[in-house]
Amino acid sequence: MNDVMDPATMTFIQVAEVWVPDGDRLVLEKGNYGNLDAFAAASHKESFARGEGLPGKAWAEGRPIVLKAFDGSYFKRTEAAKEAGLTSAVAVPVFAGKVLKAVLVVLCGDDDARTGAIEVWKETDGVLRLEDGYYGAAKHFEWVSQHTHFPRGQGLPGGVWAAGTPILMRDLGSGYRFVRADSAEKAGLSTGIGLPMPAPDGATFVLTLLSARGTPIARRFEIWEARAARAGSPREATLTDGICEREGPLWAEENPPVSPKTATAWQGPIGQVLGSGLPFVKTDGVGLPAGYRSMVALPIWRGDDLAHVVAWYL
Repeated sequence: MNDVMDPATMTFIQVAEVWVPDGDRLVLEKGNYGNLDAFAAASHKESFARGEGLPGKAWAEGRPIVLKAFDGSYFKRTEAAKEAGLTSAVAVPVFAGKVLKAVLVVLCGDDDARTGAIEVWKETDGVLRLEDGYYGAAKHFEWVSQHTHFPRGQGLPGGVWAAGTPILMRDLGSGYRFVRADSAEKAGLSTGIGLPMPAPDGATFVLTLLSARGTPIARRFEIWEARAARAGSPREATLTDGICEREGPLWAEENPPVSPKTATAWQGPIGQVLGSGLPFVKTDGVGLPAGYRSMVALPIWRGDDLAHVVAWYL
């Protein structure tokens, strides 16, 4: 296979943005807009108070929020989004304890071809239930998900809940660990990653990203385990799991690399997250594995400690 990804590949997520606190407002730190220049220009003019717009609402409510339609909603960039063909968005707040570090916003378009899932699960009455989700054309899988719940330790959401760590699942349609395997296979979903989403009020949320081959969320996923900085040394992280469309598994428990891949604070894209504690979006391909043009890296905090970094690449 060619080392360079097809630039015409239609992705499930079309825009990724990082909004960071600046006094009492959120301002745009970085965004990946592809060729949606007009929407990018509109976004650079915006800022959000707590509770205002989608980023501000995620900040105020302290949880991931799915917005399936913009018309008549609190979304502030509706006209620009409509012109760009964007119809839905998910906002993911990143908290260190009770302190907001940033809000990651991803935006998608709705058509008959895009299939994938971005799901938010919440613990209620001792099980995880679907709080909300966006599924594109995977309508049957959406219905199945709405009627499924997960005890602690079951399925991808329940496994993340029990472990308190990100988990990567391969071959969703044939994997016995994936409870919704039959409907995932029919929808063409192939790879899933689940992320713990600590909330400042102590509520339990799990975010799941499910990728299809035809309209992928990503062609490469990585999970890095971060370690607190030792005296006089920068913070580091080690690659503990990953999968690539071209290379296959980047890590296997039964046969791990002799020298595990590591990242150091401020060195390379993962190092930017380790150093800043913020989500990171890269759009120029520099410093990325060969053949990838862009990436999103999301820190996962456990209280006041940066515990993991999850990255996905296109």
